[in-house]
Amino acid sequence: MESPEKPYVLEDQVGFVLRRANQRHLAIFAEAIPGLTTTQFTVLVRLHELGPLSQNHLGRVTAMDGATIKGVVDRLARQGLVATAPDPGDRRRLTVSLTEAGAAVFAANREAALEVSRRTLAPLTPAEQARFMDLLNKLT
Repeated sequence: MESPEKPYVLEDQVGFVLRRANQRHLAIFAEAIPGLTTTQFTVLVRLHELGPLSQNHLGRVTAMDGATIKGVVDRLARQGLVATAPDPGDRRRLTVSLTEAGAAVFAANREAALEVSRRTLAPLTPAEQARFMDLLNKLT
């Protein structure tokens, strides 16, 4: 006798639940930091932390593919938040650096970004928050 197939319940699928959680986080971010996307803020953070980087390296340390990082850098450059220049050691490579305006935008939004994380995780207890972050990091 064959067993019945297990039903496919969308709400039980990890990708669907992760996407819903991400949508909630993105809405909180947009409310707290209007005018920047999460990917744009990520670039500002990494450049603040690490200093000027090749666009390729910046993509790797922000977990963005080549096309995505190029688009993000182009938009930030148009806003005057980052500057790009050919790498003096390899003119084929583009170096991206934080401008004074970009550093000011990062500094002005640092606390709001921390609050975004607090609000995103607020439904969980502190112990659950720590466990959740551990589990997410284990998946990456």
